[in-house]
Amino acid sequence: MSSTFKLTVYVCLALAVSASSIAYGQQKDPGGQPLSLKQEAIVPISAYAAKGDQVNLRSALGKGLEAGLTINEIKEILVQLYAYAGFPRSLNAINTFQTVVNERKLKGKIDIEGRKPSKIDYGDPKYKFGKGVQAKLTGRSANSTQDFVPVIDTFLKEHLFADIFGRDNLDYQSREIATISILAAIRGADGQLRSHLSVGQNTGLTERQLRGIAAKLSAEIDRNAGSSASEILNGMYGSTGSAVTPASEQAIVSEPTFSKGDKVLGNNFTGDVWVNMLTSVGPSTSTSVGNVTFAPKARSNWHLHPSGQILLITDGVGYYQEKSQPIRLVHKGDVIKCPANVAHWHGASPDRSLSHIALSPDKGKGAVVWLEKVTDEEYNKLNK
Repeated sequence: MSSTFKLTVYVCLALAVSASSIAYGQQKDPGGQPLSLKQEAIVPISAYAAKGDQVNLRSALGKGLEAGLTINEIKEILVQLYAYAGFPRSLNAINTFQTVVNERKLKGKIDIEGRKPSKIDYGDPKYKFGKGVQAKLTGRSANSTQDFVPVIDTFLKEHLFADIFGRDNLDYQSREIATISILAAIRGADGQLRSHLSVGQNTGLTERQLRGIAAKLSAEIDRNAGSSASEILNGMYGSTGSAVTPASEQAIVSEPTFSKGDKVLGNNFTGDVWVNMLTSVGPSTSTSVGNVTFAPKARSNWHLHPSGQILLITDGVGYYQEKSQPIRLVHKGDVIKCPANVAHWHGASPDRSLSHIALSPDKGKGAVVWLEKVTDEEYNKLNK
């Protein structure tokens, strides 16, 4: 790799980080501690598992382990899932997690097992123990009961709060982040979502952290899920003043890190796409560097690179797919390595734009080879 090429990559990355920092600094700060990397990683794990999206769950689980979540902490999240989304979702997610852990072991990655839950001393009666846990979470005496179906109140206190929330290897804040994400993802549970946002606040989650959950849901999972949480939070904290504008309420087309450049003409893309060539192949470098911006729903044709390509996602949310492989959801900060001579396509998601830096080496094997268009059926597979 030439020194000029290295310098180009470093400059690109530095500019991306700088622009991101400036944009964040211009937001209104609601105050309080932000989500940690571990806490933020809980959101997509919980939401994808609740939705039954095993493809994106695999990626979220890997990122969660990389962020510092232990194996047993993630197991707890997936066990707790069944109380809100049912056994099928929980069991499928657990099976996916087992596969991810085993694959990482084969690759030599060492993940922290983490602490197992202590044996619970319920005392007598178990109902009273669960009632006490519920009171800690809500910050008030848990005296309300379900008169129409009394047994459900017993199940809630003796099982949900005693058996599940009583396990001590996952803290209450993490459990509430998971629960909020699950309820927002499954939809139709606004009453419970409102209650658990309040419980999250009582466990010490700050406004900034709660809005961070909503923003993460909007950006990565589902705009509607994030909007539901944001609307409730606006009622709790007020929709004006110090609140950070959630991602679901921002402009649909993100402001890219680099200028969009010129609109692409021709038949190699579907929808509106712009390219800004930052460097071209020449005497001093064997790699071209370009910024590509896709409007929502826009995408490339199927194509391949004889010398491979690297994509640095700088803004937005989009899709990437290699031939005979499932579609991947990609986000700002992701790095995509396109293998040489492997047909693939990439583009924006239906409701968010996407910008990426394309690093395209030229090893004397020829330029990009354009193939057929990506059909609407192929593009929409992830949303079915």
